[in-house]
Order: sequence, then C-alpha cells, then structure tokens
Amino acid sequence: MVESGKVANVVNLVKEARDRRAAPLVLELDLTDGIMEFSPADPLSALLSVRRTSLRDVLEGLRRARTDSRVRALIVKISGSVGLATAQELRDAVRAVRDAGKLTVAWAETFGETGRGTVPYYLATVFDRIHLQPTGDVSLTGVALEEPFLRGALDKAGVEPRFAQRYEYKTAANTFMERGYTPAHEEMSARLVASIGEQLTAGIATARGLPRERVRELIDRAPLSAAEALEAGLVDRLGYRDEVYAQLRTEVGRDAQLRYVSRYNRAHGLARRLPQPGRQDVVALVQGHGPIRLGRSGRGGPLPQQAPAIGSDTIGAALRAAVRDDRVRAIVFRVDSPGGSAVASDAIWREVVLAGRAGKPVIVSMGNVAASGGYYVAMAADTIVAQPGTITGSIGVVVGKAVVNDLLGRIGVGMGSVQDGEHARIFSATRDFTATEWERVNASLDRIYDDFTAKVAEGRGLSRERVDELARGRVWTGADAREHGLVDELGGLETALDLARKRAGLPADAPVRSFPHSTPLEMLRPVESSEDRGAAAAAFGGWGSLAGFAARLGLPAAGPLTLPGAWEFR
Repeated sequence: MVESGKVANVVNLVKEARDRRAAPLVLELDLTDGIMEFSPADPLSALLSVRRTSLRDVLEGLRRARTDSRVRALIVKISGSVGLATAQELRDAVRAVRDAGKLTVAWAETFGETGRGTVPYYLATVFDRIHLQPTGDVSLTGVALEEPFLRGALDKAGVEPRFAQRYEYKTAANTFMERGYTPAHEEMSARLVASIGEQLTAGIATARGLPRERVRELIDRAPLSAAEALEAGLVDRLGYRDEVYAQLRTEVGRDAQLRYVSRYNRAHGLARRLPQPGRQDVVALVQGHGPIRLGRSGRGGPLPQQAPAIGSDTIGAALRAAVRDDRVRAIVFRVDSPGGSAVASDAIWREVVLAGRAGKPVIVSMGNVAASGGYYVAMAADTIVAQPGTITGSIGVVVGKAVVNDLLGRIGVGMGSVQDGEHARIFSATRDFTATEWERVNASLDRIYDDFTAKVAEGRGLSRERVDELARGRVWTGADAREHGLVDELGGLETALDLARKRAGLPADAPVRSFPHSTPLEMLRPVESSEDRGAAAAAFGGWGSLAGFAARLGLPAAGPLTLPGAWEFR
C-alpha cells in the first residue's frame, strides 16, 4: 500500500506539471520600480537588480507572446513613471500583442497622486481596457519644462561665470550666465513642450476615441477624480486589484497561470541562448547608457558614483569585436545618453564608421535621450531610429568656468599662486581668462563645432548650410528630428533590430547577441593586448581639469558635448 501511494504521488506530480505546461497564461508586468534600459553586466549589480525588469526582456517576451497560443492576456500595473520614449516603445509592443488577438488590460491605483500622471496615463491608453482604483486620480495635466537661471544667485555669492557656447541654442551656459530665458532658449523649449504635447494629445485621442479638442479640454481641467475620469471616458472601470484580476480570470479561464513577462521570456528563450550546432548568423546588440566618457563604461551599481556611463574604450572594443566576429551580419547600437566628452564621442564615432566600412551595417536605436555627444556617436550609422518623444540633436558645444575670487575674498580666503607657462592657470577658478586664453577657448569651440557639423553633413547627406540651420545647439524631439532629416525612422529597439535583420538578409527571427559579453573569469584574467576587451581602463572625465568645478556647479561632469538640464519627460 505504501508503494502504491508513492506511485500515485509521482503520477499526480507529473500530471500537475503537464497541466501547468498546458494551462493558459496571463502575462504580468509591474512598472512600480520603472524599467531598466539594460541589464547590468557586472555580477554585483546584476545580483542587486535581479528583481528589476529590463526593457529588452519585456520587448522580447511580448514579441514571443504574440504567436504563443498559450498566452491569453497581458495585464500591466502602471505605477511610478517611465520616460516618454520608453512609454512609446512599450505602447508599440503592447499594440502588437493586442493586434495579435490577446486581451490587454492596464490597471493603476492612481495616475499621479499629487504628481505627474500624463505619461503613465498615455501609456495606459494603448490597452484594451483601463481600470483605476476608486480613490485614484488621473493627473492628465499636460507637459511643462522648468529651467533654473542662477546668475542672480552667483552675483550675490561673488561668483563670476565665464562660459562660451556654439551657438545660441546650446543653453548650458544660460543656466549660469542669464537671469531668464533668452529668445532662442525660450523658442526651443516652447517647441519641445509643444511637440510632446501634440504627441500625447494625438495618442490619447486616437486610443480613447475622443476628439483632440476634447482631450485638450480634459487636460486643462485635470487633475480629475476617478469618477470624473470614468464619466469623461478616460478609464473604463473603477475597481481594486482583486476585482480587476477576478474579472480577468472569468474572461480567460480560472485555470490560467500568472507569469511575469521577464520570467516568461527567460524561460522560453533559454533554448535559443544555448549553443546551436553549425553556423548561426546573428545581429550584434551594443548598448550604451549614461554620459559619455573616456575609458571603461560604468555599468551602474548600488552607489551614486556607480551610475551607468558610456566609455569609449568599452564601446569601441564591443564594436570591433562585432566586426571581427564573422557570425555578426549587422550591428544595432542602442544609445541613451545626454552626451559628454567630445574626444570620447569622436572615438566612438570612428568605430561606427569603421564598422560600416567593414561591411557591417550599423543601425542606431535611440532611447529617451540621445543628444549632443549622444547624437555625435549616432550620426555615422546607416540608419537612425528614434521614438517621437526621444530628445535628440543639441549639435553644439559649451565650455567655460566659474571665477570665485570675490567669493573667496568675502569669506576671508586668500589665494597665492606661482606658475611656469603663460596659460598654466587657464582653467583655474581663482582668476578670469586672459585675452589670449579666451582666444584659445573660442578657437577650441569653433574647431569642435565645425568638426561636429561637418560630420553630421557627411553622415546625414545634408549640406553644411542646412546642418547649421538645424544645429546651433538646438534640441529636437524625435518627431521633429525625423521631419528635418536628423533621424531616419520612428520606432524603438524592435524596429531597429528588424531593420538590421532585413539589411543583412537574415530571417525575421534571427537571434540577437549582446556585445561585449564578459564572463566573471574573463573579468579577472590578465589582458593580452589593447585589442582584448578587458584592456579598457578608467581614465578621466570630459571636463579634464575642470571636472571638480563642473560637479560643484551642477554642470554635467561628462564634458562639453553634453545636453544641459533634465530632459526626460515622465
């Protein structure tokens, strides 16, 4: 009897496992903690972020779900916030799942509790149905951009800003040199806000079946209570989480299994990540996130100083490795960066050029921000893909320093100095530029700007005159950049990967391989040469000797080809 009981238990376990494999699936996605642009490569950061969701996992999982008959529905908790371009990327992926016949449901406790809710609500509108907790709000309040001007405070503190820029739309210097908007600065910022507002209004109106004028009226009335949002047709039903899930189960079946999208993708993608017999052509994916600097990329970590960064050595080694690998037929370079070091940006640009010359098409996929140096590294690609809400352009340069002599005098600090070399103190904060030093600074600005715009003209097939009209430091949305020829296609990472496959003549399901990929053992072993991807070593920031003062002043520490300010609309 004991033996027969054991056999029955084994049979039941096997039957339960078989039933689980055959049961319908409801995929889940929780955006409470946002979404990572990429998974960290180093073991510690990967361990600390193991429960966070990466964008690539979500996109691949949703792509797979479209043709998986077991997947019946997708339910997403929209909480926290994501950048506008990321929201548009997720909208594209969810729309494809919905068009494949799967039920898509968004639910939220609130769309902005005394905070911003416009972009989260915009993301929710792509779903078949939107549920909102009865006590929640819809803070569909529109788009705003606030920018500080510090000149008055610096005058009171005894700090004299000395900055130069190329040209009037490169607004980093304005933060310190001006007391308010210049005409060019205000024009640029107003157009950015208007372009994003147009995208949000059009997307919401189309998805909810409302006239754009009505959406504008609701934006001007918001924040709206849950009851007001329901009456206005902005949400479909009010309810708590248990009610949302209970209703979903009645529609897809009580036996449906819940599975997070990232877990589903990793489980079902395991077979494709295992070594395959024979040659298998692939698309290489090189990812760059954060400010651009010389040396090794920063992969992110638990401390603020471990924020992600794009290192010219790391990205260069990744591109060279992809070129040397005869299985790689095309390269997708994902860029999410406000820019930084001009020299590092140029080094990466050169590797993109060389990859193209080697016969490997390079497709750039822009994330939330790919501007200034972030545009520099992209401009030589065969095709540039951006979302309508991507912040890009900012083709310009800025450099300078803050002179703190008066401040030091007011607090009783005396400074002595000796020097050997006419310009030994050119970047010292304790004295102003001399006439000859100012000439050198301006000559450097002209040289960098002329080189930048010449390469834009060559890479984008535009005249120098047209590039100068579009450059001058001006920031564009992806939608406007597409209209002006700075971007080729509107879309996200999946669009870029599909383009790369087509350009290389690969099948639509050709695998994607990340570069660089180092195992823990490779990270520990001694490097063999400068061609070894482990040879990249940290160097210095883009401001060189100005790095410390740049950080104290709130300037982007990465360098002169940096988009100023915070440009991620959420």
